Formats: sequence, C-alpha cells, structure tokens
Amino acid sequence: MFKRVYLEITNVCNLSCAFCPGTTRSPHFLTEEEFVPLLDKLRGETQFLYFHVMGEPLLHPLLGRFLSLAGEKGFRVILTTNGTLLGERGGELLAAGALHKINLSLQSFEANTTGDIEDYVNQCAAFADQAAKKGIICELRLWNHGGWESRNCEILSLLERQFPRPWEKNARSVKLSERVYLTEDDMFDWPDPTATDRGESCFCYGTRDQIGVLCDGTVVPCCLDHNGDVPLGNLFSQSLKEIMSTDRARRIHVGFSQRKAVEDLCRRCGYARRFT
Repeated sequence: MFKRVYLEITNVCNLSCAFCPGTTRSPHFLTEEEFVPLLDKLRGETQFLYFHVMGEPLLHPLLGRFLSLAGEKGFRVILTTNGTLLGERGGELLAAGALHKINLSLQSFEANTTGDIEDYVNQCAAFADQAAKKGIICELRLWNHGGWESRNCEILSLLERQFPRPWEKNARSVKLSERVYLTEDDMFDWPDPTATDRGESCFCYGTRDQIGVLCDGTVVPCCLDHNGDVPLGNLFSQSLKEIMSTDRARRIHVGFSQRKAVEDLCRRCGYARRFT
C-alpha cells in the first residue's frame, strides 16, 4: 500500500500564485463516471486520498458528491486549498464524514496580492476552528520563506485572534489549538525540464510512499509532476499493478533506493533535495 495517493479531481485553479508553476495540460474536471472507476482501482492501494495535484478542489461542482463516494469506499480524504472559496463550499466540507484533514495554503494571499487580508485570514481561521471541532485536522501553511513572506507577521497576528497564545511548538509544526496546526517552510523549486540539472544524487518518496493520478488518468511518480512529464501509465485503461510493474516505474523505485535520480525531471527538482 502507498501511504497516500494524490488524485487530481481538477487541474483548474481560481488563482495564479507567483510560486506555483501551474500546468500546460488541457483544463478538465473529473466527471462522476470517471471518478468512480479510479476509486475502484485505488481501493486496497491506499487509505488516504489527496484530492489535489494541480488545481483548486473547491472549484469542483461535485466535490461533496466525490467526498461521499470516497467515504463509501473506505478512503480518508485530505484536501489542499487556497481557502478563498471556504465561504461558498465550507459547509460541504464540514458535513463530509470522509474528510480527514484540510491544508490551507495561506501563502497564496500575498502571492496574488488581491483582496482584504483580514477577511481572508479570518475566514480561514474560523473554518479551521469549526472543522477541528468536528474532528477534522487543519494545517495552516506559510510555505513562503525566502519569497512571498512580507505579510507573514500580519497573518500570524490575525490568527492569534481566533487562536490565542500560548501556542505549543512541535518538531514540525506549531499547535494553535486541538487539531489546528501552523507549519512554516521555505519556498522550493518545482521540477521543470528547463531547470538546472542538480545531478543524480537524490532521494524521493515517489513510487515508494506516494503516486499521483492526474485528471486524465495519467499516473505520475509524485505530486509535483504538474505537467505529467513522467507518465507511468493510465489508470483508465490499466490496473495500478500493471503500471507499477513497468520498466520505467521499477527503474525510478530502484534508483531512489540507491539514492539516485534516474529521470531527467527528478534531477531538476528542488523539493527532492530536502530528503538527500
């Protein structure tokens, strides 16, 4: 089993963040007729489904339905969202029994420089508080150090209104209240075929702990392959066992076991260097 599978329900986003490369793939929203077979093929392969690779999952009109279907098939769902649509879709999330965790990317505010920061943070914080009381884990993210971070102090100050200090510092996060956490981290360089070749010395959890399934069914080694540059197969026409048994998938897995990046794209990934 994989620890997690990233199942992209849409590659369309309502923002254009400065730190996000976006995708050149054709825009698409998974239909229910596409979504259900993918769920069936992933059953028994993972417990946790992340409704995200690219795109904003809260844009999907069938999000509530997808959450129910995933729950019926035994999955726990994790969502990563920019939080701008919580006012419209938050109720669906709070009612979803399958929702295990939600990640709120607060760094998206400054990277778009639009809207009112107080309204935005207050909405995200209030939702996190409500969700936590329903047993949903909430992670508030400021993954923008070394880039779009000039308003972080303002964001932290606003969070204090909803979650008064003292906060409990852990190894990887800060606990603001029960089931509500804040994580801060550096910006990273997304893998890109035109980026600098960083050499083969590398380790990644792709094909080991995780895979990604793009909204056209393409299976990729990890959640950062935003353009599907390393396709391993297609889950609409193949089983996951077939896909992970291909020479390409095996070479990637063995390569990382030896701390080597065998794919050109992996050699050009800044995030993977965190594990080296």
